[in-house]
Amino acid sequence: MARKKISTTVYITPEQNEQLKLLHERTKVPVAVYIREGIDLVLAKHRDELPGQLTLDTSGD
Repeated sequence: MARKKISTTVYITPEQNEQLKLLHERTKVPVAVYIREGIDLVLAKHRDELPGQLTLDTSGD
């Protein structure tokens, strides 16, 4: 089952738009999929800057 998605607006350069269109024409993968993949890459790269789950060990060792 596909996950629910929310709509948002992003601004990209004309060059990025052209490259994404070319990629879509060659692969038939929607541009939105590539944009979501790019977001996933950025989030993975900056994972250590995001809040994470706290551990159960609060002893401070």
